[in-house]
Amino acid sequence: MKKYLFILSSLFLFATIAAAQEFPSQVWHDGKVFLSSGEMREGKVKYDLEANIVQVQSNTVETFSSASISHFEIFDEIYGGIRIFYSLPYALNSDYKTPIFFELLTEGQEITLLCREYITVDNRNFNTMGMRGMYMNPMWGMPMMGRGFNRLDFDFYFLQDQKIYKYSQKKRELLNDFMDDKSSEMKLYMRKNRLSHDKRGDLLRITAYYNQIKRNS
Repeated sequence: MKKYLFILSSLFLFATIAAAQEFPSQVWHDGKVFLSSGEMREGKVKYDLEANIVQVQSNTVETFSSASISHFEIFDEIYGGIRIFYSLPYALNSDYKTPIFFELLTEGQEITLLCREYITVDNRNFNTMGMRGMYMNPMWGMPMMGRGFNRLDFDFYFLQDQKIYKYSQKKRELLNDFMDDKSSEMKLYMRKNRLSHDKRGDLLRITAYYNQIKRNS
């Protein structure tokens, strides 16, 4: 009986939270879109980084491609803050550069951290308490029957010397390629603050600190 009630309560928890669980790219946000022509659109904004398009809803719904936008900004209620995306030339799937959207995480004179989010499927097994914690985290989505869980993930990029480089999320590359001249200071900072080289918030802090010590040196 207890096992039966436990299963029912777990299913109710999953159904309740999963019904409301949506990723940022799946909802409308208050925002502004700045066109390459110099015009601006304001209203409810929805973005699709895979297709590199943005929709703006005011009296009607307008759709713009990354080729016609310089940047756009949204107020993200899921994460609680302003997020800014720029359209920048980059060879994503070929050798030919085309304008695509990058989110600006932190900007500096030495190095700028960008990212592109995407939704992936995680097939790991989780116990009930683990799943409950996942549902309270906006990085996770609802379970998919037989396929695991939807999860928000990120590709990170560094803008350095006017070029965009994709970051492999390997610590050695971060310290030896992008921050080699301050690698000792960066290792100490990361260890002291227990920062990971491949987590969004930690990588933001690492990049901002690198710009700070370069500015002060």
